[in-house]
Amino acid sequence: MDDRKILEITKAISNATRLDILKWLKDPEANFPPHKELGHFNDGVCGQHIKNKSGLSQPTISHYLSGMQRADLLITTRHGKWTYFKRNEEVIKEYLKAISKQL
Repeated sequence: MDDRKILEITKAISNATRLDILKWLKDPEANFPPHKELGHFNDGVCGQHIKNKSGLSQPTISHYLSGMQRADLLITTRHGKWTYFKRNEEVIKEYLKAISKQL
């Protein structure tokens, strides 16, 4: 992972709510209600559930999730009109490894 990517990811998580979102998504069953539509968390958590848990507005959460997706921290899946978000564990592990190596 190059320095540019490290900085992009660091910027994406340099906010308490965005960091909370990654923590919540690490264990979705413990942090979100069950999905009525899907019945599982295999494709992640509905953006609406993330918005509700955060207590922030839809535009703010959309902005946060988009930035985290651009930094490759999140993987999205669409089901009808709903977008589901899950952590990109591969990129998170690579980021942590790069930070550990460089710092």
